[in-house]
Amino acid sequence: MRVRETARGGTAVWLVVLALAQAAALFLVWRFAVHTEVGQWLDTVALTGNRIGQERIDGPVDRILNAMSVVSLLVATGMIGFIALIRGRIALAVTATLLIVGASVSAQLLKYVLTRPDFGVDPERAAAGNSLPSGHTAVAASVAVALILVLPRTVRALGAFLGAGYAAAAGVATLSAGWHRPSDAVAAFLVVGVWAALAGLLLLVTQRERAEVSSADAHRLAAAVLGLGGALAIIASGLALSWLVDLPEVPVDELARRPLFIGYAGSAAGIVGTMALVAALVLATVHRLVPRYKRQVRK
Repeated sequence: MRVRETARGGTAVWLVVLALAQAAALFLVWRFAVHTEVGQWLDTVALTGNRIGQERIDGPVDRILNAMSVVSLLVATGMIGFIALIRGRIALAVTATLLIVGASVSAQLLKYVLTRPDFGVDPERAAAGNSLPSGHTAVAASVAVALILVLPRTVRALGAFLGAGYAAAAGVATLSAGWHRPSDAVAAFLVVGVWAALAGLLLLVTQRERAEVSSADAHRLAAAVLGLGGALAIIASGLALSWLVDLPEVPVDELARRPLFIGYAGSAAGIVGTMALVAALVLATVHRLVPRYKRQVRK
């Protein structure tokens, strides 16, 4: 019993660290991308670069974005809750629902609470004000993370890849359609990451005494692939954006096709990489949060 409590305590500390780290990353993304001139310029370059090849991807982008409606959110939430309930996990169903609702509502509230100064970098969208974080992206990511939590361990890794892929595609789609700046999508993933850590703490508190954490249920390889892939994508994004920063100061509308494409592709890589890391962190911990239960022996 003491060993089990120690393990739970260690997991709880890890989840608190994750929540604080992702909240700090969210703050830094907001401060750099929104409250610095170079950050706004990089976002605008990426958003302007979405015109390159746009006619080829308009169809898939529209289908992805149209799928993220209020009705689809309710259906997805209901399905996730149903999966948890048929597994006999009432606390899991409630927690997954709170994760989706909490992350989605938080993203909308933050959009109106956070400020965006006008540095004259993007006059066409200055009147729109702050758009960070992206609500659509937060919805997709929260559903993906909740899916990782509720799926049985036999299909959990597959669900993680599919969910992370869908959420990443949704984040890039908001950029491709011109709905959001890349920092908006990255911030949305971090909001979901914070809520995922908080949901994990709730699952620990409600864990039954019969819970049996097994290392055989850990998806270490899948989590490592997601984490390494995400890290490499973020590094590639950083290299691309640093190359742009080294360019002479030129108005965005005067940039050539190459820097616009690098800004767009580099930002897309950052969006994909961030979601992959968030999913990897959830997948690496979920076997401790949603363990198997020992069968009760009838006397």
